[in-house]
Amino acid sequence: MDYQGDHAWILTSSALVLFMTPGLAFFYGGMVRSKNMLGMLMQNFFSMGLISVIWGVVGFSLAFGNFGDGGLLGDFEFAWMRDLFDPSSGARPALDMIYQATFAIITPALITGAIADRMRFSAWVWFLGLWSILVYSPVAHWVFGGGWMAKMGALDFAGGAVVHINAGAAALAAVIILGKRKGWPKTAMPPHMLPWTLLGAGILWFGWFGFNAGSAGLANGQAVQAFVNTNMAAAAAMLGWLAVERLKDGHATTLGAASGAVAGLVAITPCAGFVSGMSPFYIGAAAGVICYLAIQLKFKLQYDDSLDVVGVHLVGGLVGSLLLGFFADDVVNALGQYAAVDGVFTGGGWGLFKDQAVASFATFGYSFAMSAIILLGLKAVLPKGIRVTEDEEDQGLDLTQHAEVSYALGDMGSMARE
Repeated sequence: MDYQGDHAWILTSSALVLFMTPGLAFFYGGMVRSKNMLGMLMQNFFSMGLISVIWGVVGFSLAFGNFGDGGLLGDFEFAWMRDLFDPSSGARPALDMIYQATFAIITPALITGAIADRMRFSAWVWFLGLWSILVYSPVAHWVFGGGWMAKMGALDFAGGAVVHINAGAAALAAVIILGKRKGWPKTAMPPHMLPWTLLGAGILWFGWFGFNAGSAGLANGQAVQAFVNTNMAAAAAMLGWLAVERLKDGHATTLGAASGAVAGLVAITPCAGFVSGMSPFYIGAAAGVICYLAIQLKFKLQYDDSLDVVGVHLVGGLVGSLLLGFFADDVVNALGQYAAVDGVFTGGGWGLFKDQAVASFATFGYSFAMSAIILLGLKAVLPKGIRVTEDEEDQGLDLTQHAEVSYALGDMGSMARE
């Protein structure tokens, strides 16, 4: 068998997904205040280093070891990167490991948008490592590794539950335990550099083609369908978000355009290789409207989700995962390596929707509970706790956590005068 074309596509997709993490850093970084820009970039960028090591040592094995067992956790088959290079399969295990590493990297990075401006970097380091092992790897095994959710029949093409519901639930637990930013919601905390946010959104959109189309595992028709669905859902969600924003507030904003597109990308993630026709437009438009409305809840319920991770990723992941139960199309399923299954609207009845609901809410419950346990444990044992002091919050994370500043504007002005 000739593996070259398929492997070239997955290697390319791996690079695209890895590039999403710096894109996410800029997407979030433009939305925080300037004194926290480097803090946000560092939390995201550091994930690329720490999670790569953890994934190679143990994470991949816990997620994909004993593949297809229908259980809760993999074994140590691939620990310390053992037996990953198999020449007879064109080194496919090693290829799968590095592709899935990029998912393991960006998933906890999503959480940083919720905790912006107030978590100690040292606490983030501990949380990031523990969460990767105790939360991400088990949930990845349940779905991607052939665990109990996959055996039940739930579908998740590229991470609606594994990535977005998982990270969104953790984000909700984190903001509840960390508490509100100083002055929120009375003090205005506007984005300091929206051009960075638009750039980040563009990088995310670009990288998401590797995220979704790469999840076909092959350069085949299902990858093509996933690629098309990804673009169309993002476009429809942007329009849906902006339409509601315009009706409600009288303006269509650049932040709304970026957020709407990301909401659509989130929602299509579980569906990308399983739906066709106009389905991605409907799913994307629904996500744009619902996620816009969902971000208003933080003011009513008084949880300080700084950059709307809960409203976009948790809610968007739920929207996509549940709507898959309506729009799944067995013609598209049959293009790939999955059992052909239809949703409610395509004649398959309610069975898939039930499986999607069980998988979605089980992921939410596990991630929320385990994330809370990890954070409360760190809060109790770390000498300085998990949150910066009020004085440090006033100074910003750039100076207090990293002894750097994002923009040396005074120096630049002096140089210009000289």
